[in-house]
Amino acid sequence: MDYKLEVVFVPVSDVDRAKEFYVDKVGFNADHDQSPGGGIRFVQCTPPGSACSIAFGTGLADAVPGSIRGLMLVVDDADAARADLASRGVEVSEVDEQAWGRFVYFADPDGNTWNVQELPKR
Repeated sequence: MDYKLEVVFVPVSDVDRAKEFYVDKVGFNADHDQSPGGGIRFVQCTPPGSACSIAFGTGLADAVPGSIRGLMLVVDDADAARADLASRGVEVSEVDEQAWGRFVYFADPDGNTWNVQELPKR
């Protein structure tokens, strides 16, 4: 039996602001933006090259906006990822060198935090 993680819900306070951040600034693909009724809005975005998406909206979950910590993206080059994010207007940390990889960090407008990891060469 395969178990595939395909969607992670990210709690946000302003759906339009979050969509603008993740699509226009971070560069995720906008997959869906649906309002099926009943006060529900479902937005799904996927990082380029990823099999897992994030979703946010209204009427979907009861988590507190900004409460997600340490979502992780994996890249081939932390310096290039940092440069890309910074060029898009994302406030991103300097590269953090660790024994288990090289990292940069950023947060969305609500304070949900992200780690971008370059795995160590093996």
